[in-house]
Amino acid sequence: MRCSVDTLEPSRDDAGMAAYDFTAPRLYIDSPLLAGAILPLDRAQANYLLNVLRRGPQDPVLVFNGRDGEWRAAIGQTGRKSAELTLLERTRPQPGKADLHYLFAPLKSARLDYLAQKAVEMGAGTIRPVFTRYTQGEKLNTERLRANAIEAAEQCGILAIPDLPQPARLPAALADLSLERLLVFCDEDAAVSDPIEALKQAADPGAPPPLAVLIGPEGGFAAEERALILERPNTVALSLGPRILRADTAAVVALALVQSVLGDTR
Repeated sequence: MRCSVDTLEPSRDDAGMAAYDFTAPRLYIDSPLLAGAILPLDRAQANYLLNVLRRGPQDPVLVFNGRDGEWRAAIGQTGRKSAELTLLERTRPQPGKADLHYLFAPLKSARLDYLAQKAVEMGAGTIRPVFTRYTQGEKLNTERLRANAIEAAEQCGILAIPDLPQPARLPAALADLSLERLLVFCDEDAAVSDPIEALKQAADPGAPPPLAVLIGPEGGFAAEERALILERPNTVALSLGPRILRADTAAVVALALVQSVLGDTR
């Protein structure tokens, strides 16, 4: 899968080729990164490089940890099923984390995996599960959520791993949002209108505020929940069109709209 790299277009050399190496595998390793550091790989990472991708010492690998930028590394095989990486040089500095919060009602596992991956790809800097009356289930595997976020970052050249605050009930999640943060409330009961114009009326695209996007469960929000959301200052109710979308589809549509009008892809 090929995705855009952070919010920057890859630079191009004199021949017009992309300077960013899309062919090198990328690994997230939660260790300090600096030139000359030797990083032992866990068994799964070693198997992925040596056996699945069949990479050897001459093949480049890119490494990131969400803090120290991206580094090019050399593979060293230390056993039949073990390997280590030696960091050679930094290829990209660490960018700031996107100031976009994505709040969502948890879904069933497979669709939750998809949702987490797409939220990372679309530039969410914080991903927070929110429990509502019609949430399908409140058993949430936060480690799986984080693993999906990391996998999306690895595949798409993203260097900042999103924050994953603990799940919260809707009132608590709303209370945790600062009042200067514009909350984009995707509301199936909102009047069908131009969502781009609604966003432009809610904030100045030339100087957009911090942003948050809220997507509800498949059953929608209860009446009292909608009232609570709409009572919050600095909130815009946004229709995504005349059709009712699945929650995971609505997430992609809403994040694309917000990013294109007020976010980092405008």
